[in-house]
Amino acid sequence: MTTSTPPSGRGNGMHHRHIYLDGTWTPPTSTEVIDVIEAATETVIGSVPDGTPQDVDAAVGAARRAFPGWADTPAPRRAAQLREVADALERRGPHLAELITREVGTPIGFAHMAQVGLAVLAFRIAAEVGESYPYERGQPQSLVLREPFGVVAAITPWNYPLFQVAAKAAYALAAGNTLVLKPSEVAPLSVYALTEIMDEVGLPPGVFNLVSGTGPVVGQALAAHPDVDFVSFTGSTDVGRTVTRTAAGTIKRIALELGGKSPTVVLPDADLADVVPRAVASAFLNNGQTCCALTRLVVPRGRKDEVERAAREAAEATRVGDPLLPTTQLGPLVSAQQRERVRRHIRRAQEQGATLLTGGAEPPEGLPHGYYVRPTVLSDVTTAMDVQHEEVFGPVLVIEYYDDDHDDGHEDEAVALANATPYGLAAAVWSADRDRAVGVARRIRAGQVEVNGGTFNPRAPFGGYKQSGNGREHGVFGLEEFLETKSVQL
Repeated sequence: MTTSTPPSGRGNGMHHRHIYLDGTWTPPTSTEVIDVIEAATETVIGSVPDGTPQDVDAAVGAARRAFPGWADTPAPRRAAQLREVADALERRGPHLAELITREVGTPIGFAHMAQVGLAVLAFRIAAEVGESYPYERGQPQSLVLREPFGVVAAITPWNYPLFQVAAKAAYALAAGNTLVLKPSEVAPLSVYALTEIMDEVGLPPGVFNLVSGTGPVVGQALAAHPDVDFVSFTGSTDVGRTVTRTAAGTIKRIALELGGKSPTVVLPDADLADVVPRAVASAFLNNGQTCCALTRLVVPRGRKDEVERAAREAAEATRVGDPLLPTTQLGPLVSAQQRERVRRHIRRAQEQGATLLTGGAEPPEGLPHGYYVRPTVLSDVTTAMDVQHEEVFGPVLVIEYYDDDHDDGHEDEAVALANATPYGLAAAVWSADRDRAVGVARRIRAGQVEVNGGTFNPRAPFGGYKQSGNGREHGVFGLEEFLETKSVQL
């Protein structure tokens, strides 16, 4: 078994040489490895195997063999093991938070609260939902059964490397499926720690399997594999299209949680002094590397000066620096590639006519190492500009304006502008009148909408409209996503 020790300082490396198959740490079929780079220092902090299609085939075979026994395991017993996983994650919380901070650049406070905290909660909620769910329901002349699919392939992203795994693995396992996991090769170290926990709690061999590697190799092999019954993918819309085309060959079920370009709609009666700093903070969540980040601020044109001043002040007050320091609010992006992508977006927006209020494509001062981008706010953004409808995935907020010089129709214009995106993952609405805000929320084509700062609910369904994907995660809906429906006629 490969071992991990918590890093006591930045010099420690975590080099894994095995994948996890059939309840055993196993050498992969290739000796090639993928280096893991620390976002703040640009140095190698670990490595993982570069898996192959042969590794995928072995993992899927193990999951297929384990499926009948796990599906027949009573739901309360499955739930008990998931609670053991949650407890172990919580015990390792500080170590896991530091790992994720170093891999992804997440500020350490947010890593503790969200990256690790939400992962723990996902396992606990999945256990709670899974053991109480009515898997059999009678109705006239029929018995309706909800049954696990079989082998689930989970392909997960780097921005929330542990939480996104938990959102899939916990519910798939609670429902009685077995799992083959491909984590992002950019940030796999916390997922290796989770796999050690899965081993320690004694899940039956083959129930949980890990194959590290790249999307074009391991991800492609999983999506195409004839013995995989369900593919759950979180990542970019472009890769989601590829997964869909590949999986179509065997008509397997697919769930996709993809990109977003989510608006905060501010109605004319909202308190801008309260709303704008919150909007800036939301756009910069996890350094802007959040699929449901509210990266578009849709505001009344009549309050343009006030909005611009408040947004500039909030962005410039954001503390940028070493993500391991508890005072840091904005750390580096995950990679050099991501940093350059975000900088290109900023430059392109200015070329297309956006006004740079603060930030920009130049490197931040005083940070010679790390994949940092200045906290940036762009104003006068229109639907003709790429930055209005393309996901940036960095600390960039764009401001769009609707006319509010007439009483009738400005809500229609605000809603139309909010919906002017190929995505539909998230949104927010602010108004002094809660009922009015809810009315606007109903008209926005997005999977989840915050009203006046309503907080994330890990028991509520999460997923997107339009090109933000299909399917739902979390809570009862998250469990049902991993259940087939059978009717037995009596």
